[in-house]
Amino acid sequence: MSSRIQELLEGQYNEKIDYDKLIKRHPWIVAKGYCCVLSPDSDGLLCGLFMSKYLDWKIVGFYDGKVSVINKDYVNKSPIFLDIEIFRKEIRSMGHHMLLVNKRHIPEQWGNFDNCIQPNNIRKYDGKNNFRLKYPLATIHLLIGIVSHRMKNIKIPESAIPPLFFTDGVFNVLFSYPENVLNWLNYLKINEEWHPLKPIFENEKYSVFTLMKEMERFFKKRDAISISRERGDRLRISNKDGTPANIENIGKGYCYLNSEAKERVIAFINILSNFITWEFKDNNWICWENMKFYQFKKGDFNGDKKTITIQTFKEFIDRNPLSWAMTSTTNIEYTLEEPDRLF
Repeated sequence: MSSRIQELLEGQYNEKIDYDKLIKRHPWIVAKGYCCVLSPDSDGLLCGLFMSKYLDWKIVGFYDGKVSVINKDYVNKSPIFLDIEIFRKEIRSMGHHMLLVNKRHIPEQWGNFDNCIQPNNIRKYDGKNNFRLKYPLATIHLLIGIVSHRMKNIKIPESAIPPLFFTDGVFNVLFSYPENVLNWLNYLKINEEWHPLKPIFENEKYSVFTLMKEMERFFKKRDAISISRERGDRLRISNKDGTPANIENIGKGYCYLNSEAKERVIAFINILSNFITWEFKDNNWICWENMKFYQFKKGDFNGDKKTITIQTFKEFIDRNPLSWAMTSTTNIEYTLEEPDRLF
């Protein structure tokens, strides 16, 4: 297995992301004062904290692939989706999932991702040839690099290591897939002196034991705000069957989040804020009430009893999905705009 991934990585260690080119194509990612919709997990919440602090963005809603809630006053203000790719040319978004099945057979509609920042797409990675080389970090790590390339004064303390390693299970992949992680750290220029994540990933003070103790401290704080069947590091807005969770007043006007769920997620945001020293500007988080509710249809290829082929992927794209992720070489989880349409 080790020699095989080395073969896959051959010739790629010299690749480097062109941040200037990326920013020129997507200038909104470093602009001030936009509004955004987040995934309701630790990665999305970190993205919200970061953009609120450094670019004064407003967090106006959440989307988890099954439902979405967005502040009604911002529905028509083109919110940007962070930590989820939206397959609509008119919607700006950023995510990190594997999306393309075969780079030799790109769907005609692929231009729907023209306004999406996506590391696997940037490197032209696909599921057939590059699944083991897919982006192994979280959206926040790429986002920090992009914004820091333009704003050179961003510093991240060592205390930020636990949340930055926890999110999206990064601490699991560091030792499970070290070759791929090192390849991406090099590609994202995290090993260069200017990058604020260099002291996070190249920290010589943290032994494995020290890191475990720090992660334990983070987990204890997370667990202290968890309840039965709801971990404290996310906001649950839907159940497994796609029905809404922690959302009240649906169908009776504009909805709002359950007060207890709101308190838990704000408590977790404050935990993240304390570790990473990004101020929680509560005035920028207008995502708890006065919300419009959207219900979508979630599915996957396994449930549809379909295998992933060029033809089935084409048929899938023809259904105009809102978002999806290739979660393995044999399955794609997706969202359709049914019964509601976004915007």
